Amino acid sequence: MNSDRNKESSERLDKIVAEAHRNRDKREQGYREKALQMYPWICGRCAREFSRENLHELTVHHRNHDHDYNPEDGSNWELLCLYCHDNEHSRLLDGEYGDVSTTAQMEKGATHSPFAGLSDLLNKK
Repeated sequence: MNSDRNKESSERLDKIVAEAHRNRDKREQGYREKALQMYPWICGRCAREFSRENLHELTVHHRNHDHDYNPEDGSNWELLCLYCHDNEHSRLLDGEYGDVSTTAQMEKGATHSPFAGLSDLLNKK
């Protein structure tokens, strides 16, 4: 009985996820097509040029990071290659959480003294 309920729940969840993916793909198709017609096929960061053969590597980035805000004038869009787009979102995440390694090192302080034992070496002469 419990496995039937889990199966139904899993199937319902699968349907919801599939519908969400379809809706996202449909929404993206609309603004992607508009952005590709509106802007030259060049990455806005690295200036890499694209042709029909590699156009799938050019993405539409939402400047304010709101994928539901798609004004007809394209003011919230910029075309970025996959690498620059990933970099943009990584910088956003890094900014939210801070640079953990730097923060930890600053709290810990210096652990190495480059001049330790220097006075002993100088006094030997």
